[in-house]
Amino acid sequence: MTDEHDARDALAGLINDDPTRIVVIGGGLGGLVAARDLARPGFEVTLLEASDRLGGSVQRIDLALSDGSALTVDAGAESFATRGGHVATFLEELHLSGEVVQPNPAGAWLQLPGKAIPMPKGGMLGIPVSPLSSEVIGAIGWPGALRAYLDRLLPPMRIGQEHNLGRLVRRRMGRAVLENLVAPVTTGVYSAAPDQLDVAIAAPGLNPALTRTGSLSGAVAELRAGGPSRAGSAVGGLDGGMWRLAEAVATDASRRGAVVRTGARVTGLSLGEGGTRYLVQVEGDPAPIEADAVLVDAPSAEALPLLAYVSPELDALARADWPEATSVELVTLVLDAPALDAAPRGTGLLVSDRVDPAFVTAKAMTHMTAKWSWLAERLPDGRHVLRLSYGRAGRVNESTTLSDSELRTRALADASALTNIPLTESQLVGFARVSWRNAQPLAAVGQRERLAALQSAVESTVGLEVTGGWIAGTGMASVIPHAREAAARLRGLRWRKLTETKSRTD
Repeated sequence: MTDEHDARDALAGLINDDPTRIVVIGGGLGGLVAARDLARPGFEVTLLEASDRLGGSVQRIDLALSDGSALTVDAGAESFATRGGHVATFLEELHLSGEVVQPNPAGAWLQLPGKAIPMPKGGMLGIPVSPLSSEVIGAIGWPGALRAYLDRLLPPMRIGQEHNLGRLVRRRMGRAVLENLVAPVTTGVYSAAPDQLDVAIAAPGLNPALTRTGSLSGAVAELRAGGPSRAGSAVGGLDGGMWRLAEAVATDASRRGAVVRTGARVTGLSLGEGGTRYLVQVEGDPAPIEADAVLVDAPSAEALPLLAYVSPELDALARADWPEATSVELVTLVLDAPALDAAPRGTGLLVSDRVDPAFVTAKAMTHMTAKWSWLAERLPDGRHVLRLSYGRAGRVNESTTLSDSELRTRALADASALTNIPLTESQLVGFARVSWRNAQPLAAVGQRERLAALQSAVESTVGLEVTGGWIAGTGMASVIPHAREAAARLRGLRWRKLTETKSRTD
């Protein structure tokens, strides 16, 4: 009976004790997910978002079209990776699992110098499974395909021998595969070149699989077949757009009791006297908010200066040589262009960085109405939505300096070149631009070590957690479980507090 009485006492203590006050700094998807999981009896949760919009890169754009109609589409992320099942589980909790939709299986194309071709199927990050397939030969020619096939004849590499993705592909399959197949994919996914990416993060399990199978193509085939670290798996979306997920999480967090504030920029974060309370200063507020714990979901450029106030160790890490964030500009075009009905470039194109900028400057284009049937069904016949992406890691993104009119003209010219269909200003019924500042991806060479040091310092600071794409990894399949684990650790603080109080009383 002792254990039963202790459990009842513990439960009573949790209910009757003062609430544990938690402040979530940042209303991106990670912050929203954490706030929702934390909002339960015994916790007082306040989420502070600096901008007037929640969701971070999972936001909506409301377009007022020239014909008087309106259209809502995603401002950032428009799909999620199904790997691990984390997103699917979360969608089920929010009663959104019935709204999941699949993209057009036709897939994307590659824009290479002088030609556009369908992307070879079945690969991983552009690394082909069958180097001599007709699709690969069409992309890199017979000499390149034969060089790639040598991968089957080279001796296997030892686990961990090569960490740099670019060097690995160049060594095993040659420059043609690297430049024409892999580089366009990594630029589109990570805004980074293959030589900037860590194999262990960008393609988990690839090195061990290479050792087991004896070739890089064999390793990709094993992982694609559903090995223990299946990378590059399928994606899904939501009917109406992924922005619906962020809005559903925010609504549920508020329903559970979380206080959600927008337009609340945090200017200071510190430990109060005695180191048992956090003080969170919001711009314009006369006094700081006191909290027992803090979870930070701000972008790295904003999070690091805040963390620097908490401890000397975090201050030193925040002042380290962190890579500069990449600027990405997304341009949405809504066009009355029946010629696009045929989806001449599948669901869109990834553009090789070897393509002459005089031909096209975008790094990628998504034909949204060809990719998502739900969107096409909501539009009049012949109306299409194209989304172009600008900005490559290590390069100045000139699109950010252009006026709306200049960027609109450039995007129309790029879309015309990529689709091989003349598209004119007279066909344009809607335009929008969104700018994002993306941190160096977790998969970047050296970033894993920097983040490991930061996470170690955070773990040693009671009541502090950090989440978000820059520390969790790219995409919702990484952000959502990371945020939920951080929230679970903060919930555990209440149990530890009660246990410590009971021990002192006894």
